Amino acid sequence: MQRILSSQLTAHVGETVRLAGWVHRRRLLKSVAFLIVRDAAGLAQVVLTDPAARAALGELPEESVVEVVGTVVANGTAPAGVELTDPTVRPLGPPAVPPPFDLYRPALTATLPTQLDNAPTALRHPTRSAALRISAAAVAGFRAALDARDFVEIHTPKVVASSTESGANVFALDWFGRPAYLAQSPQFYKQLMVGVFERVYEVGPVFRAEPHDTVRHLAQYTSLDVELGFVADHRDVMAVLRDTLAGMLTAVAERAGGAVATLRLDLPAVPAEIPAVHFTEALKIAGAPADEPDLAPAHERALGEWARAEHGSDFLFVTGYPMAKRPFYTHPDPRRPAYSNGFDLLFRGLELVTGGQRLHRYDDYLAALAARGEPVEPYAGYVEAFRHGMPPHGGFAIGLERFVARLVGAANVREVTAFPRDLHRLTP
Repeated sequence: MQRILSSQLTAHVGETVRLAGWVHRRRLLKSVAFLIVRDAAGLAQVVLTDPAARAALGELPEESVVEVVGTVVANGTAPAGVELTDPTVRPLGPPAVPPPFDLYRPALTATLPTQLDNAPTALRHPTRSAALRISAAAVAGFRAALDARDFVEIHTPKVVASSTESGANVFALDWFGRPAYLAQSPQFYKQLMVGVFERVYEVGPVFRAEPHDTVRHLAQYTSLDVELGFVADHRDVMAVLRDTLAGMLTAVAERAGGAVATLRLDLPAVPAEIPAVHFTEALKIAGAPADEPDLAPAHERALGEWARAEHGSDFLFVTGYPMAKRPFYTHPDPRRPAYSNGFDLLFRGLELVTGGQRLHRYDDYLAALAARGEPVEPYAGYVEAFRHGMPPHGGFAIGLERFVARLVGAANVREVTAFPRDLHRLTP
């Protein structure tokens, strides 16, 4: 008999079927016992009336793995409106050692550190696994939206020879006796691949050795990177980002509807045109000093509230950040060279995406590095490609965990990360 999932039970009313999963919850009453089985698709209720079967169930603690063969019967009070009766329950392993918290309760009551210390079992809780399902659906939507626009998925090195990409600290390692570093992003490589495919994207890990210990930072996270050629300016990049976000949220609704329901989410709509303000205007809206070089988290929150009140939007572009706060490869605004053709996208008052137009002329790279007092040699392999013809191009990067955390309303990005790596945590 082929195994089916709990979500398929309603199509088999009156039939004998085989389920398998974990003992999610047991209720042992005087004349009847109820077993809730959890599998990859959800929960199923099993009713046991045979005294021997009830006694055997008492020896199977929560999280024991079992197989159940029984008859599917309609019952409006059971999960999904059906249950299994006259069952045979067979353990598929020894009785489980119960985890240090109850997974059958609606919410995990353990502290976040305890959950993270016991991640392999904490992630089984429906709310924790729901966030990861949403993450998977978002990535699927990211890929689908870009595949439909003839982007090519690439895979770039995560170990690099120099730590020159940005001011962020890097993780050093030994590479057969030579110094090497974990990549901070695929930025240089995705730009170079524009010279091959014109439109590229990547889903992969990035590593930041910045000693941040906040609810929004990780030392390793998943970056959704995009780069496209033959753009007029950063606004072309913003348009692609808008459509990509819409595709991600559509995929979350379609592919992870059960997870959305579990977490009782109200998915945001992506406006046909996301509102945008220049950095100088953003400072005024946020009540920040006019000479402020960047937006602080409090400024981002104020801008998020403004976007919701004035435009009914959970998303807001802030464009034209000062060149001094952007990487050397950023293209300046031709009309206001002190400001960039770059942008951040705020999602519910939190920076989610950074992007913009890049320099594409070799001489401009030499000038940009000289203006910052940086030597060309560490960047030679990157800059050299621009001697051989590169189109005007730009791109962006979305932090996956930060996106999911904001989407589900998590207070800490670690709540939506399976096995987070940060300033203090390297296990499990």
